[in-house]
Amino acid sequence: MAGFNRSELADLNVFMAIIRRRSFRQAAHELGVTTSALSHTMRNLETRLGVKLLNRNSRSVEPTDAGALLAEQLSRGFETIQGALDQLDRYRDTPIGRLRLNVPRDAAKLLISPVLGPFMAAYPQLQLELMVEDRLVDIVAEGYDAGIRYGATVPQDMIAVPLTGELRWVMVASADYLARHPAPREPQDLLQHACIRMRLGDNTLYRWELGNSENQLRLDVPGMLSAADSQSVIDAALAGVGIAYCLEWRVRDEVRDGRLQEVLPQWSCLGAPLCMYYSSQRQSQPGLRQLMEMIRQQNLPDRPF
Repeated sequence: MAGFNRSELADLNVFMAIIRRRSFRQAAHELGVTTSALSHTMRNLETRLGVKLLNRNSRSVEPTDAGALLAEQLSRGFETIQGALDQLDRYRDTPIGRLRLNVPRDAAKLLISPVLGPFMAAYPQLQLELMVEDRLVDIVAEGYDAGIRYGATVPQDMIAVPLTGELRWVMVASADYLARHPAPREPQDLLQHACIRMRLGDNTLYRWELGNSENQLRLDVPGMLSAADSQSVIDAALAGVGIAYCLEWRVRDEVRDGRLQEVLPQWSCLGAPLCMYYSSQRQSQPGLRQLMEMIRQQNLPDRPF
């Protein structure tokens, strides 16, 4: 091909979205088009190039050898183009473009929601795409500009920027539950209680981290109920199901008004802050610096978490 027009470059971008997602349906969702439109685009692209790029069946999409080679080369080219566009951000008075974020539910509630209105009002030329899920994802492979995670879980090849101070993790239960069961006095007493367990983003059950420094221990607590998100754990504790382990920040109101009571406060745990993270290969993303600044201003270092 002697040159590219805008349509051809757009078709190559569609191809790369399908390669990232390994799914026509997920690529269509990312690009905001129908799967039939993607199929039509790929047929036209393969016809124009004279090479089959994808092998597609009912379960998955895989590149052919030619498709894998093209994707590898295009990946470098698109990174170069994106880097050049990123450099322009420093010359703008206000961010322009699209910012795609992947954040867990706790971060969405505690960090994003309080600043969302002011942020969108301040930067009306920015398109923000927010995916809220507790699943651990590869943000680069899935096409996100940045994500939020607890500091200890950020991949080592990523740049991580703390958005909060250290986070305090506590155990709480309802007055109804504690009226029916003697409150634990030491960590081993938890083994005789109904504990509401948390299932992590990789589908493993979390072992409660209790205490700090040399006194810290990890306890595999018993419990008939497990949940994959904090709200379900908190709701179960409010219903008197058992003892929950969660961020103090998430249950501050419930503890303040007496719906939940902290147990074993001397065994609360200080953990890593929530961090915004992004690839070290990306120079900047439109609006990300401004969003981080707004979140950090909302959560001053001397604020207890």
